[in-house]
Amino acid sequence: MSSSSTSRYLVPTRLDNAFGAVIARLTRMGVSVAGSRVLAVRGRTSGEWRTVPVNLMTVDGVRYLVAPRGHTQWVRNLRAAGGGELRLGRRAEEFTVVELADAAKPPVLRAYLRKWAWEVGRFFEGISASSSDEELLAVAPGFPVFRIS
Repeated sequence: MSSSSTSRYLVPTRLDNAFGAVIARLTRMGVSVAGSRVLAVRGRTSGEWRTVPVNLMTVDGVRYLVAPRGHTQWVRNLRAAGGGELRLGRRAEEFTVVELADAAKPPVLRAYLRKWAWEVGRFFEGISASSSDEELLAVAPGFPVFRIS
């Protein structure tokens, strides 16, 4: 695992922020866009709730959160807190997470790209749902994946 892949973080553009704000607003109103939720997690320093829209992925009946932009603040907070809330409208579901080892990520990353490449494919820099397991394994350290339990 190289330090460049474990520290991979793509800064959101203005367009990313605007799109995320629209998705978050719809999700807060109770409208899920292709499985979207608002992730609420306690800040690792402040202890205050931090929220961000996320794509909830289900593979073989197991739910996952994938960080397409890498090791973001919500990823770091989720690691520290060990869980949080998934919100849709007025409903809030508490959960805990287990971070996947890189070797376990390819099927989840492939399913994620099949469902959301239209939204997040550009963050995967040449990787697609049809990429080989070896290609997915090579980029896996830069894409944190959490199993929701």
